[in-house]
Amino acid sequence: MKERKVNRSFWGNLVISVVLTVVAVFMALPLVYSIMNAFKPLDELFLFPPRLFVRRPTLKNFSDLFYLMGTSFVPFSRYLFNSIFISFFGTLGHVLIASMAAYPLAKHKFPGSKFLFNLVIFSLMFSGYVTNIPRFIIMAKLRLLDSYLSLILPYIGATLGLFLMKQFMEQIPDSYIESARIDGANEFKIWWYVIMPNVKPAWLTLILFSFREIWNDTYTPSLYIHNEALKPFSLGLTYIQQGGFVRAGAGAAAAVLMLIPSIIIFIITQSNVVETMKSAGIKG
Repeated sequence: MKERKVNRSFWGNLVISVVLTVVAVFMALPLVYSIMNAFKPLDELFLFPPRLFVRRPTLKNFSDLFYLMGTSFVPFSRYLFNSIFISFFGTLGHVLIASMAAYPLAKHKFPGSKFLFNLVIFSLMFSGYVTNIPRFIIMAKLRLLDSYLSLILPYIGATLGLFLMKQFMEQIPDSYIESARIDGANEFKIWWYVIMPNVKPAWLTLILFSFREIWNDTYTPSLYIHNEALKPFSLGLTYIQQGGFVRAGAGAAAAVLMLIPSIIIFIITQSNVVETMKSAGIKG
């Protein structure tokens, strides 16, 4: 009678699954805690030590939030429209400009292309806080302060998207482009009908990153926008969160509302984000 061998693959997979489950639960704790806080009454919000789960859930925080936004100088809907407008056009512009700039860097060897890409990599070393002063001066010289363009243009010109798209486009076989040229396609048609469909995971990932950054940005808009009617949703909610003890519940509800759009976009693009990180690898 043969001795039965232990299925090492099964136990290995089991250990990996358990470890990943523990890590996933640990990483989800901040999100769960934020959601729970939105439904906690004030006495539970300031309880020490804090509790993860709410014991007496209430919707009062959300009703207080909508009341405060409804009685503010600028209507709640205006803040929301500003954020949607800025996030949509900032993300759309960034994806289009980044992909169009990445195509020649990835598939055309022209003088200075390597130097330009090295500048892009070098720019990734600088935090956005470092470039705020020159950006402010440029917007002031262009007389774009207190306008949507003062926020949209810097987002469009971000270099992270160019880097990501270029790295992904380099993996497309040159034979695809040569075949398109033989069929009479110009460079614009090659970019739109050949390159973009083949880098769909990359630009969907870029949409997620770009939208999340623009939607949640509370620092940059305060520098360039002083007209209350042009400020985004994130700034309007920040003012509520700074209201102290009385507005703590409304602030917790506001934090959850800020999470919802990013979560929705992540759910839609999740598989493509994983594919991008796996196949593109953000490798040089």
